[in-house]
Amino acid sequence: MATFEKLNIADEKKEMIEMPRHSFIQMTKLHNVMGRIDYITSTVKQENLYAIYATQPLRTFWKDLAKCNREEFAKSGTIGKCIEARELIIALPEGLYHYEHDYLIKHFATDFKKKYGVDCYAALHHNKRKTNFHIHLIFAERTKLDKPVVKVASRNMFYDENGKHVRTKKEILDESGNIRNGCKIIRKGEVYEKKEFSVKDDRFKRDSFLDEAKVFFTNEINQLVLHEEDKLKVFDKNSPYLATKKIGKNNPMEEQIKADNEVRQEWNRTVDRAIVSGAPEEDISRIKKKEITEKVRDSIDLYGDRPDLLASIIKLAIAVLELLINRIMLAAVGMAERVIDVMPGANTSEETDKQSYDKKQKTKAKVIVTGVPHPKMSPLASKYVQFKNIYKELQRQNEAIFNLERNRGNLEIELSDCNGVFKSGKRTELQKQIDELDLIINNMKRQLSSIVKEYGYDNVREFYSDYYASKGEYEKYNIREVEKWKKKNEKSEDRSSIDKKVYYNQSIRGKKR
Repeated sequence: MATFEKLNIADEKKEMIEMPRHSFIQMTKLHNVMGRIDYITSTVKQENLYAIYATQPLRTFWKDLAKCNREEFAKSGTIGKCIEARELIIALPEGLYHYEHDYLIKHFATDFKKKYGVDCYAALHHNKRKTNFHIHLIFAERTKLDKPVVKVASRNMFYDENGKHVRTKKEILDESGNIRNGCKIIRKGEVYEKKEFSVKDDRFKRDSFLDEAKVFFTNEINQLVLHEEDKLKVFDKNSPYLATKKIGKNNPMEEQIKADNEVRQEWNRTVDRAIVSGAPEEDISRIKKKEITEKVRDSIDLYGDRPDLLASIIKLAIAVLELLINRIMLAAVGMAERVIDVMPGANTSEETDKQSYDKKQKTKAKVIVTGVPHPKMSPLASKYVQFKNIYKELQRQNEAIFNLERNRGNLEIELSDCNGVFKSGKRTELQKQIDELDLIINNMKRQLSSIVKEYGYDNVREFYSDYYASKGEYEKYNIREVEKWKKKNEKSEDRSSIDKKVYYNQSIRGKKR
């Protein structure tokens, strides 16, 4: 990858925004809340347990919560396992390790309760190798009622073996007229139901809750970090990119996830190239939705949950996106050729840049002569020159890839036309050249995405956002501020000329006297 001779790269990188990491927050359903609390708070089972905090520390609270959930689950007749609570695992930047651990865990737990109004039990951990600093936060989906709701039987009530209320006593008797085992009678005046908890909060069941929680905890983390490079961001699911998956400890699907992550990254690199080529983001997102999102949904409907099919779906989507890139690049080449034919003597971009540079130098010289202060650029506008160099580097890399792809296409056409028994040697040679070009092209595509990453950007989309914002500020500066300065400068020159004439006339009169 080429370097920029006119720029001090090390200094520029310091000025660029540090590349933020995506926040990682995972939610799981708990079928044994007491067992999970014992596990995350055990000094024996946890390698590095730093702090524990509970907004409701009484174990009776969590036991009663589990009992309430089991009873309500049995009444509902739902098939499956009872969800007694939920757990969030929140990855923290290593920079937060230096905070007082008791303060840190209390801060996250109490802020969560303030926002969602439910009690939680949290523990602060490091993994065995101390590479993953994180919080386990178990939270209830119900709230404790200030005053229990007690229901008293107004008549005898009968319940069968499953705890289901039946209408008459006869329905719980066996053939001998005795009450069957497991059945019970609640006499008139006795308490038959006592509710200590509210109903479950439905928002915790929604898919949107985890997205909301990610934003909430990411903001909480970013308020505490001391260094800019430790700040996190939430992955934008509406962007044209695909998120890669984290591989947990002892995950049986580790190899499958690694393979999926690689093809996801290949899609993301293709998106980078599409943006550099000038493809509208709406078109890229449309391809993602049609070729990935919808086809994954159709695959699940037809074949069930088959993660092994994801890679083939994404690869087909990559092929569709590459066709769009190819059309755009061919159109750009055709347009450039027409411009060259019409304007054979036109200046090159380098000459235009040189003329622009010389013009700026003359302007600076004018400032020195007149002494009128030149307007200052905004910080964003001042970055435009270095952003422009990165932009040009992306364009050069993309054009080089396109030219190699055209060469490969020509070789593939030649290979398809190379028939006959006596041309096997030529076919082997052509295939070898195609394979070599494939390897070079793939490496260059990786380098295209790495260009912006070297300057602190997660992807090309983020860089282009800053580039166009900077360009707008720069153009606004030249059109508005510099034009205003020129007008003031002209007035200043005119005033200076008048003052000189007045001074000259006065001096002449003085000499005559």
